[in-house]
Amino acid sequence: MYAKKIMLLLLLPVMYSYSQTLTLREAVDTGMANYGLVKAKEKYAQASDETVKQVKRDYLPNLNLSAQQDYGTVNGQNGPAYGLGGLGVASSGLPLPQQNWNAAFGALYLVNVNWDFFTFGRTKERINVAKADAQRSRKDYEQEQFQQKVRIAGAYLNLLASQRLVISQQKNLNRTIVVQKNAAVRVKNGLLPGVDSTLASAEVSRAKISLNQLKEQVKMQNAELVRLMGVDPKDFVADTTLVARIPKAILTDEPAGADTNPILQFYKSRVDLSNQQQKAFSREYWPTFSLFGVFQTRASGFKSNYASDQNAFTQNYWDGVSPNRQNYLAGVGLTWNLTAIARSSKKVSAQKLITEGLQEEYKAVDNQLKAQLDAANARINFAMQNYGEAPRQVKAAQQAYVQRTTLYKNGLTNLVDVTQALYTLNRAETDRDVIYTNVWQALLLKAAATGDFNLFINEL
Repeated sequence: MYAKKIMLLLLLPVMYSYSQTLTLREAVDTGMANYGLVKAKEKYAQASDETVKQVKRDYLPNLNLSAQQDYGTVNGQNGPAYGLGGLGVASSGLPLPQQNWNAAFGALYLVNVNWDFFTFGRTKERINVAKADAQRSRKDYEQEQFQQKVRIAGAYLNLLASQRLVISQQKNLNRTIVVQKNAAVRVKNGLLPGVDSTLASAEVSRAKISLNQLKEQVKMQNAELVRLMGVDPKDFVADTTLVARIPKAILTDEPAGADTNPILQFYKSRVDLSNQQQKAFSREYWPTFSLFGVFQTRASGFKSNYASDQNAFTQNYWDGVSPNRQNYLAGVGLTWNLTAIARSSKKVSAQKLITEGLQEEYKAVDNQLKAQLDAANARINFAMQNYGEAPRQVKAAQQAYVQRTTLYKNGLTNLVDVTQALYTLNRAETDRDVIYTNVWQALLLKAAATGDFNLFINEL
C-alpha cells in the first residue's frame, strides 16, 4: 500500500506538468491554419490565377492617348539624320539661308491604336503557359498541404510515444525506489550485506537519469510540434486513447493509386508546364500581323505664309495650342524577324532537355513512392505481429518481477536477480509503448506513400 502511494505521488508531476491536452486532429487543423509556408504557397497559387487573367488581357489592342504643348523654334536644314536612342527633335520648318530665333507655341494631340491580331498561335500558347504555371502553383500548394499534415501527424505520434515512455520510466523509477527502501531496511537489520543498499541506490540514480533523458526528448519533440503548428511555445499532452486501439484501415488491403499522390501530381505539373513553354517558344518562328490606326491634330503659332514672311508668327499661347490641322492613318502590317528563327530553335531545344530532365525527376519520385508503399505494407505487417506479442511480453516480465522481489524479501535470491527483473520489465513496457505507436506510424507511412491522408485521419 505504501509503495502504491509513493507511485501515485511521483506520477502526479508527470501527469500534470503539461498545460494543454491536444488531439491529433486539433494539431493538424491548427498547423494547416497557421503554418507560414502553407499560407505562402496558397498566395502564390492565387497570384498565378491572376497572372492567367493578365495574360488573357494582353491580347487586347493598345490604345494610346497623347498630348503635348511646346514652345520653340522651327529652323530646318537639308540633310540626313537618325534619331539614335530616341533623342532627336521633331522640329519642322523651312531650310532658311540663316539661323533665326523666331519662336512660337505649338501642340500635337493624337490617338493611336495598334493590335497584333494574328500571331500564329503565340498569344494562345502564352495563355496556355500561364494556365500550366497556375496549375503547377496549385499542385505545389496541395502537396505542401499534404506533406505538412503528414509532418504534423508524425511529430504528434513521436510526442505521444515519448510521453508514454516517460510514464513507463517513472513507474520503473518508483519500483527501484521501493527496492532501495527494502534493501536499506534489510541491510540496517543485518540481513543483507551493505553492498546491496549501494547497488540499489545506483539503480535509482540510473532510473532518474533515464527519466530525465526522456523528459528532454519530450521537450524537444514538443518544440517540433509547436513549430509545425505555428503557435506560441507551450507544452501539450498527447491523447493516449489513440494507441489503445488498432485503426480499422490497417486491417484492410485496399489497392492504392499512387498516381493521385499530391507530391507526384506536383512533379507532373512541372513537366506539363515545361511542355507548354516548349510549344510557346516554337511559335516564335512565325511573323506577326498587326492592325494600326492614328488620328492626330496639330497646332502651331507659325502662319501658313511663314515661308515667304518670317514675321508671320505669333507668340500668343492660345493661338499656338489651338488645333487647326488634322490627319489620320490606318493600315495593316507584317513584322517578321528572320533571325529569331535561329535564336528560338535553341530555346526550343533547351526547353526540350529541361522537359526530359523533369520527366526523369518524376520517374524517380514515382519509384520512391512505390518503394515507400512497399515498405509501409511490410511495416504494417510487422507492427501487427509485434502488437500481439507486446502484452504477453509485459505480462511475463511483470510475473518475473513479482517473483524476484518476493524471493528477495524472503532472502532467497540476491539483488542482481531483482535488478535483472527490473530491467526486463522496464524494457517490456518500453517496447509496448513504442510498438503501440508504431502501428499508427505504419498507417501514416502508408497514407504518405499513397497520397491519401484521409486513410489516416479518418481513423480518429
